[in-house]
Amino acid sequence: MTTYVDSSALLKRYVNEPDSDIANQLLATDPVLVTSWITMVEVRRNLALLLRGKALDAARRLFQTDLDAVALVSVDQTTCHLAVGIAEDLGVRSLDALHLASAQRLLIAAMPFVTFDRRQARAARLLGFTVLGA
Repeated sequence: MTTYVDSSALLKRYVNEPDSDIANQLLATDPVLVTSWITMVEVRRNLALLLRGKALDAARRLFQTDLDAVALVSVDQTTCHLAVGIAEDLGVRSLDALHLASAQRLLIAAMPFVTFDRRQARAARLLGFTVLGA
């Protein structure tokens, strides 16, 4: 199976937040995880906001190890065109639309989509994904 992982779910691996245990369990259930390249920017930005010193360094290293192990969808012209339609049709935020478009590019019906963002989860369900987390 293949599971798409949003930044909100991955961040919970490095920062103890509500639902971190659930996120870790969900991520451990599928050996084939995929996300968008924008995840690198989103997670690193949030790590820098939330952590300091050795905790930040450790989280960055673990995140890089995880990022090296997942498949990454490019944010190219095709992805951006899909994202425009999603953003206009469903009214989601730009980065959420890019994640949803990245997942759509995989062409996997009812693919699991892990997110803890409720707005994004609603849109993912409307697009036919099986939402886990939110």
